[in-house]
Amino acid sequence: MSENNIVMTVAAGGSLKGQIQVPGDKSISHRAVMLGSLAEGVTEIHGFLEGEDPMATLQAFRAMGVRIEGPEQGHVVVHGVGLRGLKKPPRPLYLGNSGTSMRLLAGLLAAQDFDSTLTGDESLSGRPMRRVTEPLTAMGARIKTSEAGTPPLKISGGQQLQGFDYQMPVASAQVKSCLLLAGLYANGYTCVIEPGPSRDHTERMLQGFGYTVERDGDKVCLQGGGTLHAMHIEVPGDISSAAFFMVGAAISEGSEVLLKNVGVNPTRIGVVNILRQMGADITLENEHKAGAEPVADIRVRGG
Repeated sequence: MSENNIVMTVAAGGSLKGQIQVPGDKSISHRAVMLGSLAEGVTEIHGFLEGEDPMATLQAFRAMGVRIEGPEQGHVVVHGVGLRGLKKPPRPLYLGNSGTSMRLLAGLLAAQDFDSTLTGDESLSGRPMRRVTEPLTAMGARIKTSEAGTPPLKISGGQQLQGFDYQMPVASAQVKSCLLLAGLYANGYTCVIEPGPSRDHTERMLQGFGYTVERDGDKVCLQGGGTLHAMHIEVPGDISSAAFFMVGAAISEGSEVLLKNVGVNPTRIGVVNILRQMGADITLENEHKAGAEPVADIRVRGG
């Protein structure tokens, strides 16, 4: 067979114009269901991302006895059972490919009265979990993994956790969140020291649910034994999804795109800052807070 040269010509597609509402933020969707389930009262969530990962979290809490209505066009109603109201699931909790679900649930389940097992698909079953199991073990948890430190996670119930100070070797919002959620059940204070900034959605949402979280520089702490109170949550658009449209508009002459109601958490807006440094015309409009999260409309003009 002879080889032929193939020449491909790519032409610009023209300018982008219009308004876009991107899907809800995945990180916030996870945490809204988790904390709503652990709260006292009924939490209403609007803008919930109905993707596989957040749905894995939602189904896990249903399996632990939480009554959850929806999702219906992003609307979810969570009937909280309180910090001590979860029930032993009838079977291992299957979390698909969601590392966020597994790592955060490991912290929550480490302090429950019942045994539990967390499993996932082939990809998740190959991911390292020692980064959460080791500090949880230092708090008093009993967790078994494979010899390689990967899922499934077999968590023994009935352990009394003790708060402690943990210096994270690398910044990780999932590890930090896991330990803070475990800290809700621990004796005393649980403090996590970060070597660099990471997403702070868990801390912000805990405060939205009425739980005291203290931050001093790179150290974030909470004391166990408090109560979460139900709230109304508006999940903003996911800036990770918005990034594609921002870049497209920024590089297309004559473009003007308005991305409505996007989360602009300071730990997540690196794409905005980098595009501005490259000369992009980006403005934040209608800036406000949705719960404890900063939100804005993002206008991007192509030059």
